[in-house]
Amino acid sequence: MAAFFVTGTDTDVGKTLVATGLLSLARRQGMSTLGLKPIASGCERTHAGLQNEDALALQAQGTPPLTYAAINPFAFEPAIAPHLAARRAGTTVTVDALVGHIAPLLAGRRALSLVEGAGGWRVPLNDHEDLSRLAVRLELPVILVVGLKLGCISHACLTAEAIRADGLPLAGWVGNLLDERFAADTALYADNLATLEHALPGPCLGIVPRLRDMDHERRPEAAAHYLKLPHGD
Repeated sequence: MAAFFVTGTDTDVGKTLVATGLLSLARRQGMSTLGLKPIASGCERTHAGLQNEDALALQAQGTPPLTYAAINPFAFEPAIAPHLAARRAGTTVTVDALVGHIAPLLAGRRALSLVEGAGGWRVPLNDHEDLSRLAVRLELPVILVVGLKLGCISHACLTAEAIRADGLPLAGWVGNLLDERFAADTALYADNLATLEHALPGPCLGIVPRLRDMDHERRPEAAAHYLKLPHGD
């Protein structure tokens, strides 16, 4: 059984794309899988209640499948920071509450389990806790998604330093191309990737080209072609 926490250098850098790609790759190898999105803002009202696009994508890659409520227990409508969305909903989400929900699911011992965070590593969960404390409490190695654009090297190094300071290993990182102009100079692009590989303490698990214009249902399988699975216990 291998379980990891998926974080990013920022919001909207491709955490879900990478997480679903890794789960798709594992499924293709006959492995049981689980993808969780403990807290999500930017949810839409449906006949089944508030649901989040990223959480639905993770649910689709789980085998055997789980209910939406198991995948995403805390769902909020405004597309704002999770602690602010929870405050607007008149509630507070705590690390204890998240651990109480997630720990039993991870105990099911799927071959690959991924817990996807929200935003970056230090996104607030409430007035006193960051969401990173969830990964610390569950003792999960971290997979870092680096949004490949100008400034990504500093963002990636600072995030890796924070992960290390919190006592967790970086199981690996994935580069996800956000700005095609960043890759226009192929030699410079290669130098940037080499700098990231040298600076980050974990192995590179893949470099994903721009797939945002691709149909949502096809993205996980497409991303899987560029990824390799992290080493678990």
